[in-house]
Parts: sequence; structure tokens; C-alpha cells
Amino acid sequence: MTDTELRAQSFEIAWKYLDQSGLLAGEHRDAARFILNRIDRMMLRGEKRRLLLSNAAIDAYRLRPTLVTLDA
Repeated sequence: MTDTELRAQSFEIAWKYLDQSGLLAGEHRDAARFILNRIDRMMLRGEKRRLLLSNAAIDAYRLRPTLVTLDA
């Protein structure tokens, strides 16, 4: 499996889980960028396990700080 395939498969697993669980919030483009960034950083450090990559991206997304808008 190439790195490109590994990246795509890891992203797809994370995205499907977050989408089906209703956890995707806000702009989907920003969510995709966040997930891919997490996967890319781990791959740059040498991680090649697809489920570890996708699960780490899911966990990071779930724990990310969210912006809160205050109504005045």
C-alpha cells in the first residue's frame, strides 16, 4: 500500500465514523483539513498503521477546542 492510499483509507475511516456518529461540526472543509493534518503529522513520524492513524484523528477531532460564539 502506498502512502497516498494509506492516507486516503485512514481519512475515509475517520470521516465515516465522525459523520455517522453526528460529531462532524461546522464547515466540512475545515473538519477535513483538521483530520488530514493529524494523519499527515503521524505519517511524517513514520506511523503506517491505518487504524491507529484513523483512531488518533478521530480522538483529536473529538477533543479539539471548539469556538464558542456569545450572543450579546
